[in-house]
Amino acid sequence: QVQLVESGGGLVQAGGSLRLSCAASGSIFSINAMGWYRQAPGNQRELVAAITSGGSTNYADSVKGRFTISRDNAKNTVYLQMNSLKPEDTAVYYCNANGPWADYWGKGTLVTVSS
Repeated sequence: QVQLVESGGGLVQAGGSLRLSCAASGSIFSINAMGWYRQAPGNQRELVAAITSGGSTNYADSVKGRFTISRDNAKNTVYLQMNSLKPEDTAVYYCNANGPWADYWGKGTLVTVSS
């Protein structure tokens, strides 16, 4: 099993920045990739950014140039640096870990961007 705990969400004004953290524990050696997803009420959960074990990254078109995903292997933590935030970024952000047998999810952290 893999346990994921997100932190760093909060309220920020448009144009501001936040950094989300996802701390992983458990059978982390089997993880192939990790990512950040977000979901607003009534909307589908959407991929925001992903990073593989080799360090390759992928971003949704809506956040390219503004968000950066990174990892710290020593701390077993994945980060999402969010700059130039827009009200449209308001959502619950979830950390995801992809393993050979299952996908694991954190409980989410709320990001609210005021206009």
